[in-house]
Amino acid sequence: MNPQGVPPLNGAAGPVSRVELRVECKDLKKKDEFSKSDPCAALYVLSRKSQKWEEIGRTELIKNCHDPKFAHAFTVDYFFEEVQKVKVEVYDLDNETASLADDDFLGMIECNLGVIVSRNPFSAPLLKKDGKPMGGSTITIRSEEVKEGGEMVHMKFRATKLDNKDFLGKSDPYLEISKRAADGSWQVVHRTEFDCYDYDSDGSHDFIGTFTTTLEDMESKTQGGKEAENGIRSTYSQAIKNATGQARNHRIRNHRIAHRMPGHRSPPFPLPSPCPIKAARKIWLMKWWKWQVGSYQKGTPIAQYPCINPKKQSKKKYQNSGVIHLTELKVGIDFTGSNGNPANPSSLHYINPYQPNEYMQAIQAVGNVCQDYDTDKLFPALGFGAKLPDGQVSMEFAINFNPSNPYCAGIAGVLEAYKACIQRVTLYGPTNVAPIIYHVARFAEQAQKEEAEKGANAYFILLLLTDGIITDMDKTRDAIVYASGLPMSLIIVGVGEADFSDMNFLDGDNGILKGANGRPALRDIVQFVPFRDFKKVTEKD
Repeated sequence: MNPQGVPPLNGAAGPVSRVELRVECKDLKKKDEFSKSDPCAALYVLSRKSQKWEEIGRTELIKNCHDPKFAHAFTVDYFFEEVQKVKVEVYDLDNETASLADDDFLGMIECNLGVIVSRNPFSAPLLKKDGKPMGGSTITIRSEEVKEGGEMVHMKFRATKLDNKDFLGKSDPYLEISKRAADGSWQVVHRTEFDCYDYDSDGSHDFIGTFTTTLEDMESKTQGGKEAENGIRSTYSQAIKNATGQARNHRIRNHRIAHRMPGHRSPPFPLPSPCPIKAARKIWLMKWWKWQVGSYQKGTPIAQYPCINPKKQSKKKYQNSGVIHLTELKVGIDFTGSNGNPANPSSLHYINPYQPNEYMQAIQAVGNVCQDYDTDKLFPALGFGAKLPDGQVSMEFAINFNPSNPYCAGIAGVLEAYKACIQRVTLYGPTNVAPIIYHVARFAEQAQKEEAEKGANAYFILLLLTDGIITDMDKTRDAIVYASGLPMSLIIVGVGEADFSDMNFLDGDNGILKGANGRPALRDIVQFVPFRDFKKVTEKD
């Protein structure tokens, strides 16, 4: 298993979740002349400070295998607010040196950690170093959050009367432990120094047998000494299916290790004694969040987040209290006159051909983090407080001027639409925020009704960029209170050096936000971020 105390990814700080990444590959290329490749995967992260790739760790080596499922998991810290670049490279190891430079390259994948987490399991073709496909080879990465306070289980295994798979001499068995993943597939989590395969140095292991059971079942069978032990034996001969926490145990060996860690000239653990086998291994079992994303259509889930009730976590079979699905991220941009004349370099909307203005910087900074949680990368972008080309003043208009299809292709598409829009509209006013909040709330309300009827829940996020001066404060408070009962949240980014006291008030961190009529919000759905503070932290780093 992974060592504890893994340093934070990119040296970052802030809200963090620790996740485990498990790697498997298919159809790897043959690099050895007389046998299959001996693959090993290495994980790298891009340092935020040095902008250089740093190696986090490597999996075990698996002999003669083109479809490896690595047991070794990488543990990394995941920060939702940051774009964290990761890279996995796969090599065919042919020597004992620690360096991978002299080993055969089998492919790589480079992406954001947020993409891996939100699209679990994440699958993609392996690429050559020049970015071209590696001839049909693919990689799959599964992520699971590691929860604190996981229970430790100490297990002993003993095998008797195993089938003899060697012509001369006894079998060399070893044990492999797998668990059922959220998608129903089996996921290798540990290989011991023995298992129900006959280990051969050339990788052509002979299958001896398998069993399926649960931790609860093993615990119940171990109550009562010898009689309970016999109960376990009889249970192991059966396949106990359709139970949570399943573990499939198979493979056993005794004199040779089925895999080695790269750089080790000798086994990283003691060799066991000959059969019959009596050995013990400690295995950490954690309760993890499950991340799973299905095929995407407009209005259907594209990312899922389990809701955990801390008071219920102590219950043995508790998993979560529901799952929130992110379906859309909507962007709203302030086009009111308080931002200044866009033709003047002092304006927050001034388009400088050499560097982005603050609105563009804010869209990139926040959007690049959020876009990893949207499968199709199509963002509806709306503006408010501008006079349109037809002379109409609008508080909610599509910045691509296509109200039937306001979606922009990625954050780059939002930026292009914004730059084109600023040339066609006149900054006007007033700065009425309530209409655009109600606009998103209508979608959230419809999704809530569909959830009650079909069980298809969804969640909406409104990213609102403004210079901080709100002219319909009472209506905005009412809109937020109304939205607090719906599956939506509001992220407000304050642009420029204006007074953001109104925004801090809407945030509700200093007390429960109330509407103009005194009605309190059901929950805090607003997060305000002054972009000037974010810029200072970024520039300091």
